[in-house]
Amino acid sequence: MKIIMLGAPGAGKGTQAKMIADKYHIPHISTGDIFRANLKAGTELGMKAKEYMDQGLLVPDALTCDLVMDRIGQDDCKDGFVLDGFPRTIPQAEALDAALSNINQKMDYAIDVDVPDENIVNRMSGRRACLNCGATYHIVSIPTKVEGVCDRCGNPVVLRDDDQPETVQKRLAVYHEQTQPLIDYYKGQGILNTVSGTQPMEDVFQAIVEILGA
Repeated sequence: MKIIMLGAPGAGKGTQAKMIADKYHIPHISTGDIFRANLKAGTELGMKAKEYMDQGLLVPDALTCDLVMDRIGQDDCKDGFVLDGFPRTIPQAEALDAALSNINQKMDYAIDVDVPDENIVNRMSGRRACLNCGATYHIVSIPTKVEGVCDRCGNPVVLRDDDQPETVQKRLAVYHEQTQPLIDYYKGQGILNTVSGTQPMEDVFQAIVEILGA
């Protein structure tokens, strides 16, 4: 079962990817985790990626795809995997398809967690994070016990720059320009399934489980 998660930043696709991975006992693969693991291990691919990252440049599509394929080639992926955060663009999707085709494999499902922009801006601007211990909260759905104070370590919680409404709007604009075309790409392959991400988290997951048919 090879699954790609699609959706705008803040749509909740990462949370759903983790839940899918837990239920079906397959790895949750995010490009951020792959980069960190390869950098930490000092692999050849990791060092190549570091050269770009150190210059503040995006890692090229071909190298990102090589890193993903290297991860997919590991034993724990033999029964499938959930990709989260890759591919982000049509060229990345094409590179992934070509690399999978070379080993006689293809993706089975692309699941789009669909949430209107307005909901995402409201959802993300309500997030609060503790910069000391990393705990995250939401002023509506997961409030701190004491307003503005982390439950875990007692330090202040803040609205991160990434979650400021203006920043969220910019990230959404990039998403619509670069990543949203993937919806039509996977629709054309006949593997796209869309679920409404405005429902409670458990209902979104239930809708995904029904799609996966297990």
